[in-house]
Amino acid sequence: MEHKQNYLKIKKFHFAMLLFFLVFITAGITTFALAFGNDEPAVKIVNEREEFSKLYEAFDTLKDSYYTELDQDKLINGAINGMVESLDDPYSDYMSQEDAKSFHESISASFEGIGAEIQSRDGHIVIVTPLKGSPAEKAGLLPEDIILSVDGKSLQGMSTTEAVALIRGEKGTKVKLSVQRGGAEPTDVTITRDTIPIETVFGEMVEGEEGIAKVQISNFSEHTHEELVQVLKELQDKGMKGLILDLRQNPGGLLDQAVKISSMFVPEGKLLFQVEDREGNREEYPSAGSGNADFPLVVVIDKGSASASEILAGAVSESADVPLVGEKSFGKGTVQRAETFKDGSNIKLTTEKWLTPEGNWVHKEGIKPDHEVAMPEYASLPFIDPETELKVSMASEQVKAAQKMLQVLGYEPGREDGFFDEKTAIAAKEFQKDHSIEETGIISGETTLQLMNALREKISSEDPQISKAVEVLKTEIDAE
Repeated sequence: MEHKQNYLKIKKFHFAMLLFFLVFITAGITTFALAFGNDEPAVKIVNEREEFSKLYEAFDTLKDSYYTELDQDKLINGAINGMVESLDDPYSDYMSQEDAKSFHESISASFEGIGAEIQSRDGHIVIVTPLKGSPAEKAGLLPEDIILSVDGKSLQGMSTTEAVALIRGEKGTKVKLSVQRGGAEPTDVTITRDTIPIETVFGEMVEGEEGIAKVQISNFSEHTHEELVQVLKELQDKGMKGLILDLRQNPGGLLDQAVKISSMFVPEGKLLFQVEDREGNREEYPSAGSGNADFPLVVVIDKGSASASEILAGAVSESADVPLVGEKSFGKGTVQRAETFKDGSNIKLTTEKWLTPEGNWVHKEGIKPDHEVAMPEYASLPFIDPETELKVSMASEQVKAAQKMLQVLGYEPGREDGFFDEKTAIAAKEFQKDHSIEETGIISGETTLQLMNALREKISSEDPQISKAVEVLKTEIDAE
């Protein structure tokens, strides 16, 4: 037995010495080759995956043979961006250090720009929604408008982050967008950039309706839940008996905020939503029942309600029997996560799809409200560029839009075919007189801005979707 143990010790010693000798010889050969040999080391250590060999070849070819010197970082960023774009997913994106910084600013503080949520779709940059009170909203931009160019530069084929870099800019500067709505001819609109504060909750008591309050959530930023709690407290102090929660033109935002807010209205333990991975595995997200919202609720949605706002609408509808009013929502049923690299850049990629409590996938389908109510046709009138002069003898789509606005506001342009005649000029002068503007009969500048603002006020005061929500809410209050 002792002889056998000695034999094993000797064998282990010999093996260890052999291993040490091989490592020593290998290191020596490599050092010799590097010190005295040619450019190719005698021992080549391969630390690469075979599937990337073509990528490395392309990189080396460009670096060695392109007619000008290339920026290596730019090539690598382009390669990553190309991989992400090949997914053909408008919600997956590669963000450089600068893009990532802008993204974080847009959800956590304030930024300077026009204030519109956009996405890349089928090679076009499409507006998801303008933010409340933003220059984009004041200019008349609407969900589904396509931005064709920025200051004459085409956005065709650009990613969302590339488009944002062109659209954003310092407060007070102007940007000219070429915008197409539906199948109409493209229209140029000049917008003055401004600081866009991330205030996301706006509450008020509905005028003429005792005990009924309305709260609009414009998007889900990092303080939205906190803002909502405070606003609801203020409204309850004013005698709120029922609430209309307005999620129209809310493009979504931070998921955790939507979860916290949903838990305010959905009983503890009931599902808010489900997440399904590519293997079909599902994870359920129940309500924490964190709120004491014991008042009747109605939620209003439209085609600009997307992502996190759809999660909230689906949760209260299917798990708390809250009525939905308005139009079918946008239909974004996927979940994105961001992976940050050491240099601060990141990849935002779609990792799962989310389902409503009852297992419905709303992607590209949207959520259908219980009470469908369309907005009036004049709510979708094309915008008018304040820097364009509309005057007698002109004919254009913008003239046509101005004539329709004048007609809706109670002025009589005499025609709505897009030809600016003397009667249209008289109607314009009447509008200018009523709004203390110099009576020139020319529609431009201040006249254009006041005209679009007056139309917005009319839409707000005669909002058929809110009127229906009030009607439904009264029924809910009476049933209490």
